[in-house]
Amino acid sequence: MAALAAGTLLLTAGCSSEDGSGTTAGGGTTPARPSPAASGPSAAPSPSVALPPAKGSVKVVSTLTEGLDSPWGLAQLPDGDLLVSSRDRGTITRIDQKSGRKTLLGSVPGVAPDGEGGLLGIAVSPTYGSDHFVYAYFTTASDNRIARMQYDENGTTPGQLLGAPDTILRGIPKGTIHNGGRIAFGPDRMLYAGTGETGDTGLAQDKRSLAGKILRMTPDGQPLHGNPEADSVVYSYGHRNVQGLAWDGQKQLWASEFGQDTWDELNRIVPGGNYGWPEAEGTAKKPGFIDPVAQWKTSEASPSGIAFAAGSVWMAGLRGERLWRIPLSGKPDKESLAPPQAFLEGRYGRLRTVLAAGGNRLWLVTNNTDTRGTPKPGDDRILVLEVR
Repeated sequence: MAALAAGTLLLTAGCSSEDGSGTTAGGGTTPARPSPAASGPSAAPSPSVALPPAKGSVKVVSTLTEGLDSPWGLAQLPDGDLLVSSRDRGTITRIDQKSGRKTLLGSVPGVAPDGEGGLLGIAVSPTYGSDHFVYAYFTTASDNRIARMQYDENGTTPGQLLGAPDTILRGIPKGTIHNGGRIAFGPDRMLYAGTGETGDTGLAQDKRSLAGKILRMTPDGQPLHGNPEADSVVYSYGHRNVQGLAWDGQKQLWASEFGQDTWDELNRIVPGGNYGWPEAEGTAKKPGFIDPVAQWKTSEASPSGIAFAAGSVWMAGLRGERLWRIPLSGKPDKESLAPPQAFLEGRYGRLRTVLAAGGNRLWLVTNNTDTRGTPKPGDDRILVLEVR
């Protein structure tokens, strides 16, 4: 791991809020990796895995759609079409997977955009065929919460296709910064959420708080078997601001995390793991904390969404304005397979969300209209990538 940190990431120091400006105190040093717990979808990997090449490639195949306003979350419907959320408008829009045509589903009631908060991650129910639920993580005037809404695909009035929200989890602390916001259903068909510590660093180590955590819950928002504590949705803690969640081919959970002044992180998540913040930032080899598998100077990353494809984790960078590839070995004690590799540096501006599109393809969402980028004609857009 030390060789990885030294050999990969060379950069000028900078702070990693979403705009690259530091806003909270804390820092120091981080984690040594304990043995993974044997519960939940992060349990021991299977031995037979086709390893990716040490060096990969990215080809921009096409632009699926453009003219998006502050896009944040991205989810795929069973028929292949996409849903995208607008952080500042509080809306969800359907994107035709072939033509890129946009259809407004509607607004999510109660969204109160402010700073890094607003309508953030979205996810489609694993039983969508029977329930037609779309899930959303959003900031209100008082908290962050997760709700689900029925999508009426047979409706005929654009903008009025979402049912009333059913809140399944409320009381996630909110802030002008560090609201986390990514949600995703795992291979176990349970719902996971990445949260931020809102700038109040002490919340990350407080297991009673939902801030600075990765949460795991049933589709109804309840704690479940395999969580570190039976009556809690907290799955891991000691996080600063988690905005990327993805599982590899062995059902191992990965998460991206904003650092403060020094190191952004890619972490291999184990149930009950303590990832160190605010006592640790980046690799620290400190007992009781888990070190990242890879780390970046904050000016090279400020990572948001991640996805798994072609044997690698792909990580979207906001301030870094590039897409990172981290090839995986499939062996917990030997991650990653090779140093991270950067693509698309500066070509499309800020990159917010990346999602596996099947095979060796990804969807990549730019994020230049969120007040912190420099929009170009056509921004923001969804790109189709071919990767290996």
